[in-house]
Amino acid sequence: MSPIPRLVGMIHLLPLPGSPGFRGSMDEVLDTSTTEANALAAAGFPSLLVENFGDVPFHADSSDPETIAAMGIAVRSVIGETGLPVGVNVLRNDALSALGIAAVTGAGFIRVNVLTGVMYTDQGPITGRAAELARRRAWLAPEVEIWADAMVKHATPPPGLGIERAVEDTVSRGLADAVIVSGPGTGVEPDVAEAATVRSVLPKGTRLVIGSGAGVDNLGVLAEVADTVIVGSSLKVDGVANGRLDPGRVATFIEAARHHGLI
Repeated sequence: MSPIPRLVGMIHLLPLPGSPGFRGSMDEVLDTSTTEANALAAAGFPSLLVENFGDVPFHADSSDPETIAAMGIAVRSVIGETGLPVGVNVLRNDALSALGIAAVTGAGFIRVNVLTGVMYTDQGPITGRAAELARRRAWLAPEVEIWADAMVKHATPPPGLGIERAVEDTVSRGLADAVIVSGPGTGVEPDVAEAATVRSVLPKGTRLVIGSGAGVDNLGVLAEVADTVIVGSSLKVDGVANGRLDPGRVATFIEAARHHGLI
């Protein structure tokens, strides 16, 4: 795949068919996602990441068939509308389906919340499936990158697991192409010192990605430590992740991103 730019804008999909919050219209899902994707592209975002953010509560692992079908349509629509590099995240941790969607839509990367080991979440324990994912990628879509969280948000690590070991396992044993560092929850700023620690143990060629909490005020600090910044919540009305895009916030963020060399 072509190199992923340093800045990635989030497309938080409305609730999809089968989820409790679905409003009964797939057309509304697609219209909203493509409108927001076009707005971010027009503002200057060089890359996007699509996830089924509205599908709470999430399955821990395998998602429903209708979720995968709907996400495939949405991802392909975003790619077709914008022509930008696009990633896929099937929440909570359906990496195999995300890879399948990427393979058939032309998406360039997937986000995997738990690639190796186990994390304790509101969906219960989630166990990484790196072995299955790596083998399937090898024959299905070797060009698709795996971006994996270390100490993913909305989760608690098992006793004794530190960030350095988690990162080393994610890369050397899970074969992640990039490691994502986030705050403890959606829209929460990450610990910059922890991100620097992650940077210090990453092998050469493995990128560090900030996965939550990026805003105008902290973007300069995050850009210094990370290769790529993913942003979502701070672009929305009142900074609420499940809200609509705020054109003023988008414009202000893009200005800051240009100032700090992210685009």
